[in-house]
Formats: sequence, C-alpha cells, structure tokens
Amino acid sequence: MNWNQIEGNWKQFKGSAKAQWGDLTDNELTEAEGNRDKLVGKIQERYGIAQEEAERQVDSFAAGLKH
Repeated sequence: MNWNQIEGNWKQFKGSAKAQWGDLTDNELTEAEGNRDKLVGKIQERYGIAQEEAERQVDSFAAGLKH
C-alpha cells in the first residue's frame, strides 16, 4: 500500500501501527498523522534504532497492509 493511501486513512491504520510498535503512545501515533517521515522519526526515537532500520520497518509495515 502506498503512503498516500495510508496517510489518507491513518485513523484506520493507526491500530495496526500500535500493534506493530507497541511502545509508541497513542499521542505519538496521532502526531505522526500517517506521515511516513514523522512515523520513522518517532520509531527511531522510541526504539533507539538507526533511521535506515526504522525506514525498513515502516516499509515492511506498509507492504503488509490490506485495503
């Protein structure tokens, strides 16, 4: 699924993101607003991982989403 679709339907996908990254707070997910870069940054910050790893996780998450 592409990020335009995810961003446009973020409220629907927020629960899936919470399941994927359980350490992210609801506020952090709300602040991300489905924006890929914001989500990557929040994952980096919360999990203490490199940007490349956070981007890989986010891309994998997006690939696994169904309409």
